[in-house]
Amino acid sequence: MTKTSPHRPGTKTKADYVRPWLYPRQREAIFHKERYGLVEASTKAGKTIACLVWLAERAMEGREGDAFWWVAPVYAQAEIAFRRMKFGLPRLYYTANETKLSITLANGAVIWFKSGEKPDALYGEDVHACVVDEASRVREETWHAVRSTLTATAGPVRIVGNVKGRRNWFFQLARRAEAGEKGMRYAKLIAADAVAAGVLSAEEVRDAERALPGAVFRELYLAEPCDDKSNPFGIAAIAACVAEMSEARARALGPVCWGWDLAKSRDWTVGVALDAEGVVCRIERWQGPWQETIARVREATAGLPALIDATGAGDPVLEALQRGGAGNFSGFTFSAKSKQGLMEGLAIAIQRRELRLPDGLAVGGTLRAELEAFEFAYSRTGVRYAAPAGMHDDCVCALALAWRQWRMPAPGAGVLGWMMQLLAEERSERGREARADPLPWRASGEAGAQGSGPADLYDAARKKLGLALGFVCARCGQPIGASRVSDGVWSWHPECR
Repeated sequence: MTKTSPHRPGTKTKADYVRPWLYPRQREAIFHKERYGLVEASTKAGKTIACLVWLAERAMEGREGDAFWWVAPVYAQAEIAFRRMKFGLPRLYYTANETKLSITLANGAVIWFKSGEKPDALYGEDVHACVVDEASRVREETWHAVRSTLTATAGPVRIVGNVKGRRNWFFQLARRAEAGEKGMRYAKLIAADAVAAGVLSAEEVRDAERALPGAVFRELYLAEPCDDKSNPFGIAAIAACVAEMSEARARALGPVCWGWDLAKSRDWTVGVALDAEGVVCRIERWQGPWQETIARVREATAGLPALIDATGAGDPVLEALQRGGAGNFSGFTFSAKSKQGLMEGLAIAIQRRELRLPDGLAVGGTLRAELEAFEFAYSRTGVRYAAPAGMHDDCVCALALAWRQWRMPAPGAGVLGWMMQLLAEERSERGREARADPLPWRASGEAGAQGSGPADLYDAARKKLGLALGFVCARCGQPIGASRVSDGVWSWHPECR
């Protein structure tokens, strides 16, 4: 391409550009068509050099006066990138301003190296492409300012950095990219990638592992975040539940129940199925109109027991699924209290390793990422369980619903033992000391009855059984048909809510 030389005004200089060597994973992480590229990388894995090359190439395609930015947490780090860019470019084709940390290319485009220390100072410019370096150490307000500068140009951005905990905007935005949000691309570069490419010494990595605390090493060299102590499940417990599982195994065992969290556009409709061993064997995830969702949920569930989100817009969807169905759909209404109980049940299951999570299913990584990002916080009214701001918890909610459904006794399974337990509880509540009746379905006075309690004791236990199984409305005490709503503990008629 022919460009005017800044050193000899009025003359033309032709330059043939050849991209510097980058190892394959470097190229894949940075050079792609998506507007937002988020890269969680270990130290010295090559993220900085790859981003310098990317930004320089974008600037070479620019026009006179176009602005291209490199934003670092502090001035000293911006200065490091400035020096590296000067060293990598042929001296004939740029002029540098050491005071303003800017490089003007032969085509008149300008690359600026900025500090993110004062976010308000970043507003105002129209930026054509940007790199946010060491993003986990950059203020969230700085990212807001950078994003505003890309509005007029619709410019792309590469956001890269080491992992530094979970409670920062970079980690949360990376989870959205990892989940496949439109316009975003996620990548991870770790020390092993750099070692395999020959740009980092394996002995150096081993020495760092010996010298650094385990949590620090995992963040800096493996790009694995440490636990911020706000996750209700426990990061180690989640990892311990991960099972290697292929699609073939999932198909061979097949699901026995489902949990469904519903959404239309902003969030995702997610279905999670468990097999007879409590292993997640299928995950369905999509966005679409309600009629499509109803059809897909019914098809995927295939008559199996399913606990479905009946909150807000989910209520009419549940009713549509129950109409003409096999009576297999039950509703769960989310509230602060019911969600707390649901999530605490899931937390116990994960910490006891009572369920297993997929490592090979198509969106299994999304499920694990949501579990690891999930938070709880104490408030004046109790404990609040939710995803961090800007992230999703649809997979977590669907898994919790599936686990609740999986734990529900199947009709007829152990009913005799359960009935005897309910009867004993009723006796205890009334202060009765009578001996347990081995045939609790017979009222007092029937042939063979043990005479351990009157008929009303049996009736009370039978009613409690009906309530627990969801056969009796917890409001009016009348039997419930296929249409029902549940908070996960009791069930009632839709009109009795």
